[in-house]
Amino acid sequence: MNDTEERFVGIVLVSHSAAVAASVAELATGLAGGGALAPVAPAGGTLDGGLGTSTDVIAAAAASVDRGAGVAVLTDLGSAVLTVKALLAEGDELPDGTRLVDAPFVEGAVAAVVTASAGADLATVEAAAAEAYTYRKV
Repeated sequence: MNDTEERFVGIVLVSHSAAVAASVAELATGLAGGGALAPVAPAGGTLDGGLGTSTDVIAAAAASVDRGAGVAVLTDLGSAVLTVKALLAEGDELPDGTRLVDAPFVEGAVAAVVTASAGADLATVEAAAAEAYTYRKV
């Protein structure tokens, strides 16, 4: 990264399905509007293309979005949470400043990408994503 590049918080979307992760990433970046976008990487499925989660896929996605401002990781289901927690516990597989965010997957992803793209710090991105739990649909 050179001095003219912005230091956005990176977003990783972990799903048991590569298609779901990619679709949520596409939705979130599409709704974030024009202008500079925070880096977003889907991390879905296993290395062989099956359903599940992969520490290698998640670690590569996190490395790809790391711009030095932290990485917010959102997950779809419980075992994805366990996989990310295991990576965080290892301590050397994910970039410094990587945080597992407790948020709904779709709404949280949109909030995280929009907030990160506005230049917010990791704590603000995490809070915006977590706030998505309060969104009411009726």
